[in-house]
Amino acid sequence: MNKTELLLNEIEDVSGPILDELIDFVQFLKSKKSLEKMHLSIASESSLTKDWLKPEEEEAWQNL
Repeated sequence: MNKTELLLNEIEDVSGPILDELIDFVQFLKSKKSLEKMHLSIASESSLTKDWLKPEEEEAWQNL
């Protein structure tokens, strides 16, 4: 049995209020993952900015 099947079996055995909490928790985990990706992108951008702003970079991209 894979993880998805195991989780679905567990969900089938819970009541309404717990299902509400599970939905909230799954949505929280998904938003947390998106937020982590956004923070990683922002961190990468600040570390790469010094290279992006070099005159040779501007020259390389000016004809695109």
